[in-house]
Order: sequence, then C-alpha cells, then structure tokens
Amino acid sequence: MSGYLLALDQGTTSSRCIIFDRHGNILSKVQREFAQIFPQDGWVEHDATEIWASQMGVAVEAMLALGATASDIAAIGITNQRETVVVWERDTGKPICNAIVWQCRRTAERCEQMKAEGLEQEIRAKTGLLLDPYFSATKLRWILDHVEGARARAERGELLFGTIDTWLIYRLTGGKVHATDPSNAARTMLFNIHTMQWDEELLRLFDIPSAMMPRVLPSAGLFGYTDARLFGGEIPIAGVAGDQQAALFGQCCFDAGDVKNTYGTGGFLLMNTGGRPILSKQGLLTTVGWQIGDRVSYVTEGSVFVCGAVIQWLRDGLGLIKNAADSERMASKVTDSAGVYLVPAFVGLGAPYWDAYARGTLQGLTRATNKYHIVRAALESMAYQTADVLAAMQTEAGTPISALRVDGGASANNFLLQFQADVLGKSLIRPACVETTAWGAATLAGLGVGVYSDVDELRREWRIDRRFEAEMSEDERTRLLAGWHRAVERTLGWGKDF
Repeated sequence: MSGYLLALDQGTTSSRCIIFDRHGNILSKVQREFAQIFPQDGWVEHDATEIWASQMGVAVEAMLALGATASDIAAIGITNQRETVVVWERDTGKPICNAIVWQCRRTAERCEQMKAEGLEQEIRAKTGLLLDPYFSATKLRWILDHVEGARARAERGELLFGTIDTWLIYRLTGGKVHATDPSNAARTMLFNIHTMQWDEELLRLFDIPSAMMPRVLPSAGLFGYTDARLFGGEIPIAGVAGDQQAALFGQCCFDAGDVKNTYGTGGFLLMNTGGRPILSKQGLLTTVGWQIGDRVSYVTEGSVFVCGAVIQWLRDGLGLIKNAADSERMASKVTDSAGVYLVPAFVGLGAPYWDAYARGTLQGLTRATNKYHIVRAALESMAYQTADVLAAMQTEAGTPISALRVDGGASANNFLLQFQADVLGKSLIRPACVETTAWGAATLAGLGVGVYSDVDELRREWRIDRRFEAEMSEDERTRLLAGWHRAVERTLGWGKDF
C-alpha cells in the first residue's frame, strides 16, 4: 500500500481530503463544510480553529475509510483558498481573531485611499497585483490596527501571520514549521515576484512587522513532517500550492500558453506564461504559478469572485434548489433565460472590472419570469463572467486561445459547459479527473519526495472525459453578450452611494 498521495484541499466553504494512487485514481474522498461568518455587509470571516478541526477530521476519516496508516502515505500535498488571513500566537498557536476571507471587502476604502496616494503602480510593478481588498496585505493590516494589542504584540514577535496553507503546516507540524510557498506568498501583496522574497519596502508601506512572515520554500519539496501524534506516525509534507495554481498544475498546463478555468466558489482562469512574468494591461493579475527547484513558472490570472457560490445562493439564500445538481435540471426546463440576467456581484466584481462597490442585480424580470429562468440566468452568469476574463486574456496574449481546460465542482454541470463553449465559441475540455486542484497538490508532493521523476510522467497520466464544442451562431452569441454587458454596467459602483 505504500506510495499513496494524500491531498488536503482546504477551500472557501469546505475542507476535503482526497487520497490518490500514483496514477491519479481516487481511493478515498471525504468533505466537510464549515461555517461562513458575515459580521456585516461585505465582510466575510472564518473560524481558523474550525478550519483546522474540519481539515484534520476529513484526513483521518479518509485514511480510515481506506484502511491506510501513516506508513502507507508517501507524502501530503496542501492546496488552499488563497489570500485569506490568519494571525495567531507564536507560543500557543491560538488565533487572535477570526480569519479574514479573500472575499471580504472591509478594506475597500483603505485601498481607494492608497490608490489616491499614487501607490498602485509601485505595488503592481513588484507584485503583479492590483491594489484591491481581495489580497492579504490590507486585511493583515486591518487586524493589526483593530484587534486590541495586536500591533504591539506583533512588533514584539509574539504573533505569526499566514495564509491557510501556512496555518495548516504550522498545526500539522506541531508548531515546528512556519512556511509557505511562492504561489501563496505571491497573493499577499507583500511578496516581490521578481526577487522571490518578501519585499521590505512593501512591508513598511503596509506597516507589517517582518517577524510575522513565514519562510518561503519551493512548491515541491520537503516542508516538514507531521506531528507523529496526529496520524500515528510522521508523514512528509512535500507539496504546497494555492488552489488555482494547483489546479493549473493538475491540468498538466506546464507549457506557456496553456489555459484552464476552475468553477469553484469563485471562477479562476489561469494561463501559464512560462519563466517570465508578463504585467497585464487588461485588468488581469500576474502571479507565480509554482516553483520546482530553482525554476519558477509564472501565470496570468483573471478572478471571478462569485461563480459556484451563486449556486449556493440559489440553494441557501432563495431556496430555489435543494442541491447543486438541481440547477442543471431546472435550467434545462426552459429554452432560454427570457432576457433575464443575474449579475452576482455579491462581493464586488473581479477581473476585468475590479469594482469593489459593484453589487448583485437581477434584471429583465417580467410577469412571465419563473424560477427556471432565474436558475438558468445564474448558471449563465458563470459563463458570461468567464467570457469577459478570457476576452481580456486573449487580448493580452495577442493570440487566440483554441481550447480551455475546465475543472472544479460546477464543471460536472453539462448545461453550464455547453453554454460556456457557446458563448466563447471555443472547445472546452473536461478531464477524466475533475479533482485537479487536489491532484495538483498531490503531484507536487509526489515530485517533492521522488514518486515522480519529472512532469513528463504526469502528462502521461492525464485523460480527457469529454470535449464540448460551440453550437451557437455568432449573431446569437453577440446578442447575448451585449445584454450581459448592459446588465454589468448597471451594477458598477452601486454600493458606493449607500
């Protein structure tokens, strides 16, 4: 049984553990949702202790279901929701407050102030990121400024900062390792993607004590060993990547020009740009994909804040569906959305708009509108947002993209993928294993401990499940996208006046 790869996939709404064999076959999978905390409009928090408990719980359960022990696991790979900020006590490992989630917009006003001060260009040149509350830096500063005693304690070296990967590594190793990888560090707005180090000028700019920052280690390689008490023996932690970079890696997008889209809580379109960062002029992000040895791969990214989360909203907010699978069935009950557009700007809009004050709207309603039209409009919104990002990415690349590899939970929805192919006018490729985020983390860990000698071994394991081809006419595509852009225009800046 030796040689299994265990992936910890810590997402925005759930913690999962998937155990793979070296060929990518799923042997065991366990998932557990955890609480979403919304203290006020636009604020999103998580209980970091609950995240740890849920992640540890699913790992133990997955191993028990397989009958695996610590000695059967070759390595652990970690992939995680990015940008989410945890601050905890160095001595006790206890968080000093709730984690501030990547979706949280509480620092939007601070970001606007910094833009007005002319700081965005310098920040973007070093980090490849836009000055937006999406990223970690202003969230971390908010904690230091608003949690009683936090700044003084941080300056004395008593507090540690980490994104979720760092938090899990710290807890898994019993507090022995405080580390991250470049793909996560690059999302903090404190990491220089050219020097591949924490940037002292940015730390001063955001007033962040450098003693809080974790070590940055290559994405594939030994981070440390789990505390033997957790799994009955030590297991090497040997692969770490933020969820979207892990998905790109899991899709075998190893070459410049390879593109994938993940339909998760958010939607994330990434293009591998090879060994050099390309700064965007289209509202896209430039970031680190992964580091293996001394070799760094960069990516261009477009982020949609609310993608699969709109399905959760249909279920939990409106009660229109009982589970995600219902959305495909209901959307297929009608031939079109009858002119209804849902713009799910519940926490602002990401690429290419970057409007923290945009708010969700449901437009085009008539007496003839029914629940099926609304569900269909929700699914279509996921495709329209992806189309906006891909259009910007194609402009940036200077060459058309012929095919898009897709993954994530909503990629199981055939209606969504066919509509996506139609509005893009491109082929979509769904792999046989859609758990590409977890598989990416697992394979990075496998590379880290020598289960695989190189990425060519991974290419040979990749399989296609289904290809979706565009069937929509160009005139229909143009008409639908024009309606979508009219709808988006009416959402922009909506929250600024209230």
